[in-house]
Amino acid sequence: MPLTHEKIDLLLSRAVSIRRSVVEMLIEARSGHLAGALGMADIFAYLYFHALRHDPKNPEWEYRDRLVLSNGHICPVLYATMAHAGYFPVSELLTLRKYGSNLQGHPHRDFLPMLETSSGPLGSGLSQTLGMAIADRIDSGRSSGRRFYCLMSDGELNEGNSWEGIMLAGKEKLQNLIAIVDRNNIQIDGFTDDIMPLNPLADKWRSFGWYVTEIDGHDFGEMDRAMNESYTVKGMPSVIIAKTIPSKGIPQFEGKFEWHGRAPTTPGEIETALRSTGVREL
Repeated sequence: MPLTHEKIDLLLSRAVSIRRSVVEMLIEARSGHLAGALGMADIFAYLYFHALRHDPKNPEWEYRDRLVLSNGHICPVLYATMAHAGYFPVSELLTLRKYGSNLQGHPHRDFLPMLETSSGPLGSGLSQTLGMAIADRIDSGRSSGRRFYCLMSDGELNEGNSWEGIMLAGKEKLQNLIAIVDRNNIQIDGFTDDIMPLNPLADKWRSFGWYVTEIDGHDFGEMDRAMNESYTVKGMPSVIIAKTIPSKGIPQFEGKFEWHGRAPTTPGEIETALRSTGVREL
């Protein structure tokens, strides 16, 4: 499906709504992970409202694409996107992290069965996704046409098991596997370059047999070009390294690693977040 100017306008609107919901959720919960969730809102809008083959009215549709969120701590953006896509009522978002809620602090299939996986321990999502892709190939005897998407953080690439998955996916030549790395350059303890430098990141993925593209993670045109390239690649998995701005949409918080794992809680922080994203007062 072509990405028209009208569709880009729609995706921009969806991303704004997703960011507003993320802010509402975290203010209500008084905890959660803000920076990565806001930074990935554009990519989630693109996936759920343009690229992903799925059916919110039939979450277990056999021929759906599979999406695994490896960096499960940014689940507020996943929940917000799913709600706006029609998987469950938007009003349920305000139950985030509350006792008995379907919307746990990390994605949990026992509470929300429409998720493809539970996640939380960083570095495991890619191996889960490639396992699904390999099982699909075994079951169908060939490619079923499903695509398998894994969303990852740059910080989790500090984990050795991430590279085990990268190595195996390259070896298995899983051309229907697409990893998207949130390259926001922060993690909970500081900037990635200070904690554990990752560059040359693109070259590392290439050396393991992946097709690599690097994009501005807030540019829908670049997303679409990279995704369409990945669809045409034969004999290797693809990774899209998306350069994003943590806490995108709240200028006073943008780019600050301190917002990796916290919510606006003081009156000043709440006012800033509400004003920047246009959220009604709670």
